[in-house]
Amino acid sequence: MAKYTREELLEKIVETLLERGLGAASLRPLAKAAATSDRMLLYYFKDKNELLQAAFGVLAGRLMAQLEAAFPEGATAPPAELLARLGEMTRGADLRPAMRLWIELTAAASRGEEPHGSVGAAILDGFLAWIERRLPAELDGDRPAMAAAILAAVDGAAILDALGREEAATSALRALGHALEADR
Repeated sequence: MAKYTREELLEKIVETLLERGLGAASLRPLAKAAATSDRMLLYYFKDKNELLQAAFGVLAGRLMAQLEAAFPEGATAPPAELLARLGEMTRGADLRPAMRLWIELTAAASRGEEPHGSVGAAILDGFLAWIERRLPAELDGDRPAMAAAILAAVDGAAILDALGREEAATSALRALGHALEADR
């Protein structure tokens, strides 16, 4: 078995989770996928929960980097444009596996499973704040609600996609975008 650094192990764990989902999120399958032992995972991480928290942190960091590349800090866009661009990005081949994993994480959180609830809440708060900062200042007090609406629409489209309803997801995002443009 190969010996890896903590960061190398995390990268392998993230790739495994993206490929196989939370069903592979027990120590032995994760260790096997990373070509190491479960004891080596426990050398770097206190327990499975700490490992999953770290892996989701890496994944959230990757997503933020991709979003930052598309929308640098300080850049803003009208809600309809932001929705369209985020919808396109999250439904693309690069982010679709992460969105499927996000759906699994939120489902586990809804059942009260930890660390899924606390990790999911932290990721959610980060994305809401990120979206809010990209909305125009003239929205004032409506920015938090608009950020939540955009995130709900993007997540809803991911659910439709996961269930094979890509056309419905495209139509829903388009209709909401038109409604947002008409509301200006």
